[in-house]
Parts: sequence; C-alpha cells; structure tokens
Amino acid sequence: MDLDSLLANSCKRDWQTVDPTDIEPVRFAVVGLGWFTKGRALPALEQSNLCEPSVLVSSSSAKAERIAAETDGAALGITYDEFHGGAARDAYDAVYIVTPNALHLEYVETAAEFGKDVLCEKPMERDSERAVELRETAAEANIELMIGYRMHTEPTVRRARELIANGYIGEPMSVTGNMSQRLLDRIDPNPDQWRLNEALAGGGALFDIGIYPLNTARFLLDAEPVSVTGNTSSTHDAFDGVDETVAFTVEFPHEVYAQCYASHNARQSSGITVTGTEGQVRVEPAFFQDQTRQLHVSRGDGRATIGVEKVDQMLEEFDYFADRIRGSKSIYPDGDHGLVDMRAMEAVYEAAESDSWVSLE
Repeated sequence: MDLDSLLANSCKRDWQTVDPTDIEPVRFAVVGLGWFTKGRALPALEQSNLCEPSVLVSSSSAKAERIAAETDGAALGITYDEFHGGAARDAYDAVYIVTPNALHLEYVETAAEFGKDVLCEKPMERDSERAVELRETAAEANIELMIGYRMHTEPTVRRARELIANGYIGEPMSVTGNMSQRLLDRIDPNPDQWRLNEALAGGGALFDIGIYPLNTARFLLDAEPVSVTGNTSSTHDAFDGVDETVAFTVEFPHEVYAQCYASHNARQSSGITVTGTEGQVRVEPAFFQDQTRQLHVSRGDGRATIGVEKVDQMLEEFDYFADRIRGSKSIYPDGDHGLVDMRAMEAVYEAAESDSWVSLE
C-alpha cells in the first residue's frame, strides 16, 4: 500500500455498512451527566444523523430535566431510580452508560431487563469479576454490548493499523505508548472525585488513561497480550490509595513488547509508536479528543508527517454503534474484548506487587 492511496481515504468511514438515509436513528438513554457527557457525548449525539439523545438520566430530576431542556433531541430527563423502575423505557432503543466504573453493571442489568442494547464506557467495570458478570448479563438477555474504545473508530489510528496490517513497516517489533495529564488541573481539583476512589474506579491512572496505550497497542497489532509486568507510584497526597503513575510492559505473541506509561500528574501528552523491521508508524498526539492527530510514517530513508482532518471521536463512536445496531455486521469491541483489558490491568497491579512477570494465558 502506498501513502497516496491511504491519504485519499484518510477520513473515510471504512466501517460503514448501512445507508444512513435508510435507517431510523438509534434513540439513547444517556446514563450519567458528568463533565464528559456534557462536554463530549451530548454534543456528538446532537450532531449525529444516526443517533438521538432522547432520555437523560442523572441523580436528580432537576439536573436531568435542566440538561434535557438544553440538549437538542432530548425529550425527557429522569432520575437513576426512575430509570431502574422502567420510566420512559419506550422512548429509547439503547443505553449509553457513562457512570463511575463500579456502577456500570447495575445499569447493564436494567438495560438487559428491558431488552435495550448497550454502549458502555471503558473500562467495563471496577474489576474483572464484575466485568464477567456484565458480559454474561448482556449475553443472556441477547442484547448487543459494545465497549466505548473510541480509538477503534479514530481515522488516524485506523490508517496506522491498515499500514501495519499491509506490511508497510515490515514485521512489528515493538510498541511504545503514553498518556499523561494533570488530572487535578484539567478535570477536577477535588481530591474526593470518583476517579481517585479505588472502590468506584478500580484503579488510578492505569484504569483511567493507561487503558488507552494498552488497548490501542492491541488494536494496532491485532494481537492479544501474553504477559505483563509493571510498576506504580504515587507521590501527591490526592493519589493516596490509587496509582498516580504507572509504567508497564505488555508482551504480545512473537516476542513483540509494548512499553506503556500513564500519569495523572504530568504534563498533558499522548502518543503511540509501532516500530517494525522495515519502518515505523507513530500517532502523536494520539488520545486526547481536543487535539488534531498527526500520522508520522517512516520507511527506509523516507519520512512523512501527515495531518489527518480532525473528527469528533464520540460522533464516530456513536455512529459506528448505530451502524452495527441497524445493520447486520457484528459489533467490535465487544464484552470479550473489554474483559481482556480488565484482566491485563489487574495483572499489572499484581506484577507491581510481586516485582515479576504475570502470565495472561
């Protein structure tokens, strides 16, 4: 594959299988109205021609109704208890779950009871046991379950994956990936937030942002981890009880290793690089939604930096979900895929405690 042909379709939705004009929009009940929902998810749903934010669910009816009134396409605002009780169940087709991690399971259980398909934010849950239960709940109810890995529909990442799959860099040999931010400055200055509560989050930097280089390495290589090792550290008082910083190594088949780093108390940065026997591809910046991605490619003596047109990552993710729900092609990433990350991240913590490699096979 040459770069010209790649760039000609750099933002093409190569996953699209249905004609958007031939389907009814998927109506969502959006569960959880925090900053990410208000700033990222709802604007994407308002923009979409394939989805609608028809029901908004929050802790209080006043908050839910207020945000519903401010959101195009949102007809109703209800409380969590009302959602579990079946309120407005005829007004939505699918449920988007964007609550703290430890609450995902209960909303999947309710969605399954009502026969509603689910788009669940990553990580799946606070631990792998609950993630297994979540996956089985969806399977037993015969509802679709997708885990919200937005890098899977990010055009720059998909083009990098395509180059790797077509041998542009030769045989992959190594991966390096990183994601860091100053959480207390960028997201929430309150140290009592749920992301720093192990019982609600499951972990710290690893569960929140370390999952990005981990999962994107899996996606780019189209391979599953064999074993992991790693270390965690916390120096700031706010991170007492969870990891502030994590550095870990993931072994993939054929002795391909991914070196990954994540921190909740370092300068905002992100990138992922795959080096092969013949060349290299790098996406940098990679993971933060408000940045324009660049694809850096080298092979032999040739080098190129390609600016790919910025897309709304959440819009791509929602529309992909709708395409799969209204079409016949299977959803990916599904619950099985998400469970691999849960087990790998738990193994990183185990490895940090034992100062050893932990097998995932």
